[in-house]
Amino acid sequence: MKINRAFIKGTNWALAGLLSLLGFTGCDIQGAYEYGTPNADYTVKGTVVDKATGKPIKGIRVGYGPDESRPVPMYGVITTPYQPKNYVITDAKGEFNLTENGFPDPNFTTPVYVKDIDGEQNGFYQSDTLQIDFSKSKLTKKASHWYAGEYTVTENVKLEEIKNQ
Repeated sequence: MKINRAFIKGTNWALAGLLSLLGFTGCDIQGAYEYGTPNADYTVKGTVVDKATGKPIKGIRVGYGPDESRPVPMYGVITTPYQPKNYVITDAKGEFNLTENGFPDPNFTTPVYVKDIDGEQNGFYQSDTLQIDFSKSKLTKKASHWYAGEYTVTENVKLEEIKNQ
């Protein structure tokens, strides 16, 4: 039985195209949490103060990303730009409590960005980037079932005021 050579080539091309489309559709989902996936909370807390006076600074943005639109490495994975990173704003006492949920492996270092975003309201302050080492964190919430607990690092930040702005 003789099969048309053009039919075989066409079938091979169609199958190769179909397999390449189906084989790569799930690659852009990183770290999706499902039922039964171990997870933990990673918290950085502390106070932001003026370096010269020691007074707390209100309205400072503290976050796992430099801004809401840029992807940054987190827990060893570069996330997509469609997943904005957590951030908080310091209160009147200059305190912040920043938490992110992730896979339970507290042996990593991640950047935390500190930026003055309120303009001249509380003065102008120089931005800073902290390297937070979670391998030195304390377990502040107990683990249960698939939840591995909360790992907390306390970091106090001293920002330098920018004069003549």
